Amino acid sequence: MSEVEVVIDMPAEYSSMVFGQFDEYAKAIESNLNIELIARDGVVKIIGAEANVIRARGVLDNLIELARRGNQISRQSVDYAISLSFDDKQDTMLEIDSDTVCRTIAGKPIKPKTLGQKNYVDQIRDKMIVFGIGPAGTGKTYLAMAMAIQAFKSNEVNKIILTRPAIEAGEKLGFLPGDLQSKVDPYLRPLYDALYEIMGPESFAKNMEKGLIEVAPLAYMRGRTLDNAYIVLDEAQNTTPAQMKMFLTRIGFGSKAIITGDLSQKDLPFETRSGLEVALTVIKNIEEISVCHLTSLDVVRHPLVQKIVNAYEVYEEKQNRQKKQRSEQENRNQNDGRRYGENRNNKRKR
Repeated sequence: MSEVEVVIDMPAEYSSMVFGQFDEYAKAIESNLNIELIARDGVVKIIGAEANVIRARGVLDNLIELARRGNQISRQSVDYAISLSFDDKQDTMLEIDSDTVCRTIAGKPIKPKTLGQKNYVDQIRDKMIVFGIGPAGTGKTYLAMAMAIQAFKSNEVNKIILTRPAIEAGEKLGFLPGDLQSKVDPYLRPLYDALYEIMGPESFAKNMEKGLIEVAPLAYMRGRTLDNAYIVLDEAQNTTPAQMKMFLTRIGFGSKAIITGDLSQKDLPFETRSGLEVALTVIKNIEEISVCHLTSLDVVRHPLVQKIVNAYEVYEEKQNRQKKQRSEQENRNQNDGRRYGENRNNKRKR
């Protein structure tokens, strides 16, 4: 296949951002797209097979525009731009970047970073109840919190309620000292972290004091009707079916609920069915409820997290396949035993 050569402008102020430290990002583009990049005097020469050069040009154009808009280019941005180029969806990267949910107390914009996250945010805007299902690092909770805070600041709701089941991740913490808040704080720490970053400690403390922001374990939702509130249920995979039903029937007029969870990280007792799992089956035909499935492609933490998520998905898929095969073999053995018994009985009758 003959090689082609394309030259594009690379403004000097964006060169180090787009190419990365020690040309890390440039090397990733070269190895993934099988092309060669030569940067000199404010231009970049792309050499390779025509289809690959077109992809590389799209990736670089997107990264340059993201840098021009003031974004910090990360390895995740580069990897995602490359993956979009293989699906011929390069134009969507800039569209995703145009959607700003809100800003942190430090002025940093919070935006969806992948197509899955963009769909998640759009569904939250459109639907009354949204389930965000996906592995760790996909931004399920953080984006839900950002949407809740933005709605609160815009006076779309009167209060924010954040809750999660108080279940330890595979270890017993024992009896914790202090009052109710002190006891539940360790379970709710991830929610506090997001609130502090987006709202700032002072604003959070002031609204918490007024009762406009409530952070509580799921058990304390029983018996309440939650009107004009933005409710986020985190770690929903650790709810029981009864808890999930209780939560979904608390939602009142003018309220919006976001339920986030990862079915691969259940901390429930062995063979206890997750309330999230049951709910996804029960509500699947209700139009006003949306279910968004995020995948390893939507992981926005360190690239290593994406590899770990992928590795676990492969492992769990293999385990499920083996479990299914064992179950099918057991059923066959039972059927064979039944038939054998029936044949013996028939012979005796003769």
